[in-house]
This record gives sequence, C-alpha cells and structure tokens, in this order.
Amino acid sequence: MTLHLYFRPGDALEAHPAIAQCAAILRGGGLVAMPTETVYGLAANALNTGAVQRIFTAKQRPAWDPLIVHVSSFEMIPAIATGIPAIARSLADSFWPGPLTLLLSRAPQLPLTVTAGRDTVAVRMPSHPVARALIAAAGVPLAAPSANLFGSVSPTTADHVLHDLAGRIDAVLDAGETTVGVESTVLDPLCTPPCLLRPGGITREQIEAAIGPIAVHDSTTSTTAAQPSPGLVDRHYAPSAKMKLVEGTPEGLRAAVQEFFANSENTEYLGLMAPEAWIEAADLVKGGLVIFDWGQWGNWPQLAHNLFAGLRYLDKPGVAMIVCPLPAEEGMGLALRDRLMRAAR
Repeated sequence: MTLHLYFRPGDALEAHPAIAQCAAILRGGGLVAMPTETVYGLAANALNTGAVQRIFTAKQRPAWDPLIVHVSSFEMIPAIATGIPAIARSLADSFWPGPLTLLLSRAPQLPLTVTAGRDTVAVRMPSHPVARALIAAAGVPLAAPSANLFGSVSPTTADHVLHDLAGRIDAVLDAGETTVGVESTVLDPLCTPPCLLRPGGITREQIEAAIGPIAVHDSTTSTTAAQPSPGLVDRHYAPSAKMKLVEGTPEGLRAAVQEFFANSENTEYLGLMAPEAWIEAADLVKGGLVIFDWGQWGNWPQLAHNLFAGLRYLDKPGVAMIVCPLPAEEGMGLALRDRLMRAAR
C-alpha cells in the first residue's frame, strides 16, 4: 500500500509530521514520491544501493538511464561528488536552489547504480521548500527521477504519481501541483564549452548570460549504452495515444483536425493541446474532439507548466491521436519542443 501524506499551504515546515514520516521511510531504504518545483520525483537514499535499485524496479527503468541526485545544501555534495569546478560553482551560485542540474565527478562512495556506471553524477538543489525540507530531514542526498513509469508522461500532481505507481512505492508527499511543470535543465560544465544535455526549467539564454556560449547535445541517442543524462531516450514523456506535431499556428492545428476527421470513420476521438483562442466556436460543437486549454501561445513558461497535465488529460480511452503545435526554439520553448518531439517518436 502507498501512503498518501499531505503538506498543505500554510503548514510549517519545521517538525511537520508528514515530512518526518517520509524522512524515516527514506532512511529505512524506502521510496517516497516528493514534490519539486519541476515535476514530482521518486526519491530514495542515494547512498543506499538497495534503495536506489528499488527506484529502477518501481519505475521499470533500464539500468543505463542515470538518476539525478538532489541535495538541500552545498555541505551534502562531498558525499556524492568530488568537488565543484569554478564554472559549476558559478552556475550553482546563480541558479541554485532551482531547476538546473549539473554534472560533477562522482565520489567513490556513491553507488554506480545511480550513475549508470559512469564517472559523473547529475546533481541539483531543488527550490521547492518541501523538497529541501525532506532532504534535510532525511539527512542524506536523494536520488530522484520523475515519479512515473519509465517513458510515460511526467507527473505534476500527486494523483499523477498514484495513477502510475500506487502499490509500487511506500509513500507520496502531496504538496499540490508543481510550478515549473517540466524537468530541470541538465548541463555538463566539465567539458569546454559546457554542454546543454537536456533543456528544462533554466533556459539556454539564462545560462549563456551567466557564463557565455554553450554547446548543445545532439538529441539523437542510442539506448544500448549508459546515457550521460536522464531524458535523452528517443521516445520519452509519451502518452499512450499517438502524438502528431504541427506547425505552431492556428491554421496548422485546424488543418490537422480536418485531416483527422476526413480520414477516420468518426468512431474515434481527437485530442487537442489548444492554445488560447485557437479553436473557433464552430469547432467546439463538432463531435469527436477532446480539448485541453493549454494557455497563451508565446507564454512558454505557462505552456510548460500545463504541458504534462494536458497530455495526461487528453490521454483517455477512445482518443486515437493527440495533436499539438510546436513552440519556437526560444526560452522555455526549447524544453517544450524537446519533450514533445520525444513524446511523438
């Protein structure tokens, strides 16, 4: 049975019974889904090999996909990494706590299970106060990938977690909906120039404003070898329904709707990730459409916040396809494009 524990707005972090109970579970080698500002993470003691292995089992995650380790303070880093290079420290000072993950050199005592056998470890300090309070209460760094089944749509609420993992994990600490809505940015500062491995909650533009030009990892990857970062699998973040991506215009979205119904027998539904004011009144009276109000086009942080909730909402029985326009490669739009293109493969 999975415990569903609550941290409610206005609750005091200090000595909170749900945080204390979850910290005890983690110290005992258990699994707890915890809120972060990005998505819910499935946490385990990163220094306990057996606990880390339970993450892979619960998520049905392959061993070649490494985990991100979460810390609540810089003092925790020596337990998992052998120091922070100057450029990495500069980035941490600029963006921690926050949705930036940095690759560092693995400390010898960190189980290789965490890093998929690689000599680097992905580390971040979340900005969510409940996440940091839980890490501090547990007293150990926490390995925590997204709290969902491997490859499926990431969870931004505790209910999403329970939909995928109820009975597979010990507890979920429910602190409401996440704020960023997509996973953290992953950057490798150990190479020259630093390399953006996964776009996310901190934009490329923000990083380059802080440290200058960076490289971008080729998104094409093999799944037969250990990956340098989570989130690089060709097909990932994917709903059960087929995904169709279209140009980022109202006309592109409407053309996809017309094409679907012209080629179907009207026995299936079409899901739409619909930006504000893109669907006309005439479209709303048609049968066969399931529509999610995605938000204002061009407001990439708002669309990122709503992305995974929208994909889960549309992924219903009878929905044969989900159509989604592609954002521009700018700001958080880059992270949105990354998630959508992997979901559609």
